[in-house]
Amino acid sequence: MDSQDQRQALASAAVARGASLAELSRLIGRNAAYLQQFVTRGSPRLLAEGDRRRLARYLGLSDSALGGPAVEGLVAVARVDAGAAAGRGRVVESERVSPLLLDPALLRRLGVRADMASTIRVEGASMEPTLCDGDEILVDGARRVPGPRAAIHVFRRDGLLAVKRLRLMGGEIELVSDNPDYGREIVPLHAIDVVGRVVWMHRALV
Repeated sequence: MDSQDQRQALASAAVARGASLAELSRLIGRNAAYLQQFVTRGSPRLLAEGDRRRLARYLGLSDSALGGPAVEGLVAVARVDAGAAAGRGRVVESERVSPLLLDPALLRRLGVRADMASTIRVEGASMEPTLCDGDEILVDGARRVPGPRAAIHVFRRDGLLAVKRLRLMGGEIELVSDNPDYGREIVPLHAIDVVGRVVWMHRALV
């Protein structure tokens, strides 16, 4: 990953985390403008190892996404320590934990960049049988704009994290549960903040 990709990965992860570059600069003990200059001007050209690792841990990025050495054979994907509720939504308390290592061939097949991906646990029954309570879903953060054809997305609404099938309807969004026992809603487009599109899931067989 070249320097421009590293800067973009940092900027995108900061937005997803809801943290300003000034806040992240202070996190690593730098002046408030440090990371803004890195992202916009490429100065410094590379992040110091300690700064890079601390930022990667905090933002849930792989070390290689910010210029560190690549993990041989596998790639790290950010893992969100929260459930995307299949019902009304769930308050997110702590978002980032140790990354999940995935086969890069899987990500290529899905058309997902590792630095734009995250995995989230599903909670609740409203998306059954497609998604069940406890499933872990892979979310592509590069696909944040719903289209006129319904697709499953993770989104925030009123501070709650949820997963539903979304469909764009002009200036509104239709929120649909796959479980027929749950209803559908139509809300203004600005009422939700889309985290990304769900592109893959895995579940334990018990």
